[in-house]
Amino acid sequence: MADVPLRVLIVDDEAPARRRLRELLDDCATALPLAVVGEAQSGREAVELLQSVPVDLVLTDIHMPDMDGLELARHALKVPHTPCVVFTTAFHEHALQAFEVNAVDYLVKPVRVQRLLAALQKVPKLRPLTTDRLAELPTSARRFLSVTERSRVVLVPIEDVIYLKAELKYITVRTAQREHLLEESLTRLETEFGARFVRVHRNCLVARDFIRGFERVVNDDGDAHWEVLLHNLPETLPVSRRQQFVVRELGREVAA
Repeated sequence: MADVPLRVLIVDDEAPARRRLRELLDDCATALPLAVVGEAQSGREAVELLQSVPVDLVLTDIHMPDMDGLELARHALKVPHTPCVVFTTAFHEHALQAFEVNAVDYLVKPVRVQRLLAALQKVPKLRPLTTDRLAELPTSARRFLSVTERSRVVLVPIEDVIYLKAELKYITVRTAQREHLLEESLTRLETEFGARFVRVHRNCLVARDFIRGFERVVNDDGDAHWEVLLHNLPETLPVSRRQQFVVRELGREVAA
């Protein structure tokens, strides 16, 4: 039986770079069965392709607009056939130490055919990256949250998220249009997106940009508490006693 070819997806926002990688892969094909099954010019486009085309290896640039290669690798963990990832990068040598420490394969641009072939030959022994290993690399906050719905990965732009609320083992991700369910830690999300969200309750983070104001509410038993008023949503969110300082701090900003 002939060897099954290695299925490769090329991801780079620059067409000349994608063309160069395709040419190099053609050269490698004489030594290793492989097939380029697609190209993408952004991480977001690559996530869509990964859900329709089985891929063994994603060969991706790191620095790309919209979604970089490191974020792409995080979302790729959720597709049905999780691929291995090899990064291409123009990082200066000292910035690559984190990749070396975490045993993540990478190719420094300009990519050479011998180095590419060596990386391809290691793919059968590589395992897909894990969330913990990716967290140890020099990443910035994601631009998207990825949620699984009906066996598909849906990308939710973080700028559209109004609040994140922990409920049982899931996080409810609320946008103006609908709710999504996310299986992540609220504490981790707070650490990653602390500049955008503020904690108003032990189980809830609210996007600062969507806070319209605060309202003091008195319950039937006479107890009073603060609630968050939101842009684009009629519902309100309770502020816990422990987080009432948020009303003072953000109330002035909203009023201004």
